[in-house]
Amino acid sequence: MQRYSAIGVMSGSSLDGMDLAWCEFTEENGKWTYSIREARTIPCSATLRDRLVNVMQGSALELARLHCDMGKMIGDACREMVEGKSIDLIASHGHTIFHKPDEGLTTQIGCGAEIAARSGITTICDFRTMDVALGGQGAPLVPLGEKLLFPQYKTFLNIGGICNIAVHSEDRVVGYDVCIGNQALNFLAEEIGERYDRDGAMARSGEVNAALLQRLNALPFHAQAPPRSLGREWFGADVQPFISDVSITLKDRMRTVVEHMATIIGRSVKNNPDAVLVTGGGAHNGYLMERISALCDARIEIPDRVTIEYKEALIFALLGVLRLRKEETEPASVTGARQDSVGGAMYMGN
Repeated sequence: MQRYSAIGVMSGSSLDGMDLAWCEFTEENGKWTYSIREARTIPCSATLRDRLVNVMQGSALELARLHCDMGKMIGDACREMVEGKSIDLIASHGHTIFHKPDEGLTTQIGCGAEIAARSGITTICDFRTMDVALGGQGAPLVPLGEKLLFPQYKTFLNIGGICNIAVHSEDRVVGYDVCIGNQALNFLAEEIGERYDRDGAMARSGEVNAALLQRLNALPFHAQAPPRSLGREWFGADVQPFISDVSITLKDRMRTVVEHMATIIGRSVKNNPDAVLVTGGGAHNGYLMERISALCDARIEIPDRVTIEYKEALIFALLGVLRLRKEETEPASVTGARQDSVGGAMYMGN
């Protein structure tokens, strides 16, 4: 029996905050169990949100500064969470700035050396780049962790800034990004100074705009076969121009984006005989869940709040443990890489 204590850190494209999950894992004869000792979300300040959005069109120097600043912030937050405790490692996904696997590049910021230096804890980061170097999408990364920690489920849907799905069979795992997620809904909510549309109330009050829905559903990405993945660049170039059309009322645009998400997700899980475990911030959007349930035959299951909000941080903690054990973290069946790989750069703690 092997036991590990690890902190998983996740900063997603919805820009709502940074999730930390202090987890304990036990592995015995290839079977994993876990507990989450503590979990918290550090909200994204307005200043940090602006920097994360603007750095995509900013200078290389500003990107380097933000990379260091994010690392310091993560390191300080992890040290504070487990002050005086014995922790094996921190596993940080980092915040994705650029993701263009077709060009062989992906960039997640949040300097691992700074995290290790500030926290004194061995840090593993940069999980995607090995897979991309091997010709893969570098995403999604969570399906392997889902298989190991949630074996009672075969199908997983995560609704974060981007929606992704994973389907598990006996001999392989298939996972891919499905469509836009909370990036679009939160972007629209910001028009009236809100961070998000609580429980989908604004969307519920609107009407579907047929022309906008047709444009969103017809985006070429949705016709691509897996493996496939999305970055914030795609949202800015392909989605944002359509949903920024102020000739359509805000509530109707919100309603239409919800219908678009539910339509594309519904296609992905249609005729699925298994329960679909839904996590990520979108699982709290009651109206979105209603529309997904209405447009597919699968049984939608929503777990407890901690699992909804911290499943990805939990899984990154596990991926860090697998990296420490020099075991596979990125299955080629998910990403389309030439081979399975052990991803993650390691910085030793004090």
